[in-house]
Amino acid sequence: MIKSKKLRELFKKDGVIKIVGAHDGITAKLVELNGFDGVWASGLEVSTSYAVPDANILTMTQYLQAASVMNDAVSIPVVADCDTGYGNSNNVMFMVKKYETAGIAAVTIEDKLFPKVNSYIPGRQELAPIAEFVGKILAAKNAQATEDFMVIARVEALIAGWGQEEALKRAHAYVQAGADAILIHSKASTPDEIARFAKAWDFSAPLVIVPTAYPMISLEEVEELGVKMVIYANHGLRAEIKAINEVLSQIREEGRLDRINDKIVPMSEVFELQGMTQMKETEKIFLRSGEEEVKVIIPAAGAPSAHNQTSLEPLLQDRPLAALDINGKSILQRNIETLNKSKLYDISVVRGYKKAALGVEGVTYFDNPKHQSEHILSSIFCAEEKMDCKTLIIYSDILFENWLIERLKSVNSDFVIVVDNSFKRSLNRNKKLDLVVTKESLVLGDRVLTYEHLYEVEKIGKTLPEETASAEFIGVAMFSKKGVEIFKKVYHDALREYKNKPFHEAENIFQASLEDLLQHLIELGYKVEALQVNSGWMEIHTFENYKFACSIVR
Repeated sequence: MIKSKKLRELFKKDGVIKIVGAHDGITAKLVELNGFDGVWASGLEVSTSYAVPDANILTMTQYLQAASVMNDAVSIPVVADCDTGYGNSNNVMFMVKKYETAGIAAVTIEDKLFPKVNSYIPGRQELAPIAEFVGKILAAKNAQATEDFMVIARVEALIAGWGQEEALKRAHAYVQAGADAILIHSKASTPDEIARFAKAWDFSAPLVIVPTAYPMISLEEVEELGVKMVIYANHGLRAEIKAINEVLSQIREEGRLDRINDKIVPMSEVFELQGMTQMKETEKIFLRSGEEEVKVIIPAAGAPSAHNQTSLEPLLQDRPLAALDINGKSILQRNIETLNKSKLYDISVVRGYKKAALGVEGVTYFDNPKHQSEHILSSIFCAEEKMDCKTLIIYSDILFENWLIERLKSVNSDFVIVVDNSFKRSLNRNKKLDLVVTKESLVLGDRVLTYEHLYEVEKIGKTLPEETASAEFIGVAMFSKKGVEIFKKVYHDALREYKNKPFHEAENIFQASLEDLLQHLIELGYKVEALQVNSGWMEIHTFENYKFACSIVR
């Protein structure tokens, strides 16, 4: 339903229509989020946003642009304050065409002389002749293209001090000319003047009021008077000015930001209002580049392992390892930023142990409710719905540099894992390593030149003798789109067959690691290959690892 039709429907329904003033997209969006029926594209607010008086100083184009921005930001109708119509009847016809084309639901024009001055300013409140304003109403109604678009006539006789009789005479003339509603305006400090008008009105057209000067009137009283629409015209702007002044004053006086946190919203709320979440979701669907799409899965559900992370246990009482702070950012946050450098944005994290501590933005979260009884392979498959293209799997207990990811992205293999043959000198000697045996010997030494050479993997697992192992699997694997489909099928076949019997090094499929399934793939005849690296990563399994990471990571 177009917004002008929505507004017409609101006028047909019971109850008072409540609309609120705004001056840009974000203030309009806040009006909608707070449950109001529509937005008042306020001339006062728009003028104030330019820091100029509300006195026809801005052009119609500037007001139209502001109203269009508001309209684009919301799904509720926008009623535009169009002053006197920006000139004579010719200007009014042009204005109506432009505003209606922009999707604005209704315009309001007032019966004062151009250029007008804001109604609450003492002095120059000059009314146009009735005949002149009737001509503007006729011109406006003739110019509109659809039946639903509304033209609201704003009667300023009470503002100018011309009295009730003049106000009623003008209102009736404007309705006869085709006005869809009458906005009766008053700057009296009580609602008595408006009440007298409403009691004398024949309701040949709906009444609209703006209770800025008489704020004590309640919605129930508005409804009793028969008023159909109430405009809270400028209260958002006035609240904004007060709040900004208070915060800026405090910053200037105290010279720090932490004291004003309770007066401002978090950045996450700003991003949400901007539509950042929706944009990221849309990007996942539509944004394409020359590169093949790659999605990332980071399993981070497991609790700290007693035999691997004893020295870190005091730090992991209230958080998973991926949430450990490395100089102001968690391991997970740093890894997401590294992946983003490689233009990888579709990142899924599987949570379990102390999941509330993993609150990094920019990722999709999946929860593994069985993380205490099942192992990492089950966690990976909690994000199975994401496995529909080339997929990168990264363990949550490592840090890595983006050049490693770039190398991996360029590799053409259905199943490729990243290995390092410097494991005998690593800091992780107190843990069982995920060891790999390759068909061809890996290049030895600190400085190696392997280009994109891949080594076929013969065996992988924790129980392999170190003296026979070629390298350590570092916890990073990339599967092609074809490889992902095979990976999923083999896993589900194994689920049926190995529920109650050993699956390679695991008691059953539920206790299995990624390495168990990789070994299973090898034994089924699929080719798993290894990409050798000798730097660019480190895992954190001991307090010494953690201290070292904090010392080298900026």
